[in-house]
Amino acid sequence: VWEGKGRFEGLVGKAVDSLMRQGYGREDILVEYYLNMRYEGTDNAIMILSPSPQSSDNYATAFKSHYQREFGFDLPNRPLLVDDYRVRALVPGKTPPPSPPAPLRNDVATPLSHTKIYGAEGWMTANVFRMGDLEAGMVVNGPSVIIQEISTIVVERGCRAVVTADGDLDITIVDAAMGAGQEKDGGSDAAIKEDPIQLSIFSHRFMGIAEQMGRTLARTSISVNIKERLDFSCALFGPDGGLVANAPHIPVHLGAMQSAVRFQVRYWNEEGMDREGIQEGDVLVSNHPQLAGGSHLPDITVITPVFLNGEIIFFVASRGHHADIGGIAPGSMPPHSTSLKDEG
Repeated sequence: VWEGKGRFEGLVGKAVDSLMRQGYGREDILVEYYLNMRYEGTDNAIMILSPSPQSSDNYATAFKSHYQREFGFDLPNRPLLVDDYRVRALVPGKTPPPSPPAPLRNDVATPLSHTKIYGAEGWMTANVFRMGDLEAGMVVNGPSVIIQEISTIVVERGCRAVVTADGDLDITIVDAAMGAGQEKDGGSDAAIKEDPIQLSIFSHRFMGIAEQMGRTLARTSISVNIKERLDFSCALFGPDGGLVANAPHIPVHLGAMQSAVRFQVRYWNEEGMDREGIQEGDVLVSNHPQLAGGSHLPDITVITPVFLNGEIIFFVASRGHHADIGGIAPGSMPPHSTSLKDEG
């Protein structure tokens, strides 16, 4: 790695000279050294800061640590490549003191006007404020509309906004029942089965996990089918194998993955069979289109159970197209196939 020391020195000279021409002294300038590194065969490099002199790490160990943290696994015995060298020259500035807390005025601001807005309870009258007229410590109760130069803020019913010393708004929910559109007296709307806000948050979180699985798969893959063609799909499944959420990947994959997971659940837990069941640490690999919910033989599905206190709480699964699994012709998809076994 340090064969490139001369390249670092040239970059340092240019960066330091640029700052010194702006009037900074050399003793005030700090220089940071970076290498953009990746494993051979992968496409995504990670920028690694030079380890401190007090550390026993070097660029290689720092890269492996970052790679493990980013992707959850490592590629041992694979050569490391350096894409480029980078330096950053900077002059540290003083840390600004923290802002004082907003004065405890609790003055309710006077609205400029009123307008009609539509919310969870239908049309309602809201106060209108101009952000520039609000001082630190002032309180705005919802429903209200606060107008800024480049945006508009809605304070919903049941919420309260307080202007901070920095001129920001600290919005808190003071009456959750009113904010959710429920009646305080416990009317018919007071009992709902699911909180729509929580339902939306968790559905997006689950979908986000599947999307992150796909991004990690594409960034770490060596196969052109995965990292360039993006011929893969990722999804989350419940403990019974039912689909919970999937990323917007390949429809033909996603349509059959639920059957693949459910087959494994049935197979390993079938009564009367001498099978040990799915154990913590197991990873299931399947591609059979007829028995195990596969799409076609080159599409291999990896299913991983996630345990909590010894019980499966959900499964994660990814299905990807493999270039060749032993068909009658290279490439796994011979055009003159007449049966499943011709593909692998």
